[in-house]
Amino acid sequence: MHPIIDCHCHIYPDKIAAKATESIGKFYDLPMAYGGTAAEMLQKSRDAGITHSVVFSVATKPSQVGSINAFIADEVKKEKNLIGLGAVHPDSEDQRADIDSIVSLGLKGVKLHPDFQGFAIDDPRCLKIYELCRERGLIVLIHMGDLRYDFSSPGRLIPVLQKFDGLKVIGAHFGGWSLWKRAQEQLCGFKNFRVDCSSSLAFIPPEEAKGIIRAYGAERVLFGTDYPMWDFKAELDRFYGLELSDEENRLILYKNSAEVFGIKLA
Repeated sequence: MHPIIDCHCHIYPDKIAAKATESIGKFYDLPMAYGGTAAEMLQKSRDAGITHSVVFSVATKPSQVGSINAFIADEVKKEKNLIGLGAVHPDSEDQRADIDSIVSLGLKGVKLHPDFQGFAIDDPRCLKIYELCRERGLIVLIHMGDLRYDFSSPGRLIPVLQKFDGLKVIGAHFGGWSLWKRAQEQLCGFKNFRVDCSSSLAFIPPEEAKGIIRAYGAERVLFGTDYPMWDFKAELDRFYGLELSDEENRLILYKNSAEVFGIKLA
């Protein structure tokens, strides 16, 4: 059996996990498969054969940044196969200090959710975040796409990719949840851009998903489940149901994430 790296997992402290998960469900009008705690994620994901998980949470206001990053760092310290991303907010009074803290905590990058956080991907307030992440070699994982909002539209990432050549950007949900075709057309030509397949395979016909993967190139696609939204085994079944080649499976399930996040596999 080969490793499986899940690059997209939201986790929350036990005392707020249920409330946070319920809030996500209401935002998307979808039932949640799980409860959002780190312990549950570890147990259920390992039961499904997932060996490593990239974990994070999102700061909806600047005052949450420090506590979220401390929580993620603590969880990563407890479990060697967890990789953490930090929270940032464009309205922070000291973005450099936030990024310095993320680096000092050993986190590998940042997670942005424009729709939750209320800013556009190309908002001038975010440019310093991108500049600092490029400077420090941090990955930027961005929630992208939603027909209901313009904050995370795929086209808004174009000037960021053009301006910050060398910035490591992963567009969640094939670069545009509910806007998959538009994202493919607008973003697949940018070589400094990767995508994950989280929260997409349940909505896209297998042949269409396979076409999206091959448009980007399997070497630029990462496997992700969007815990706590979807059942791990069901997401893996959907992925294997695409009937990609063995090498495409290996690239997406673990090789690409291992390279991007610097994960050493046995």
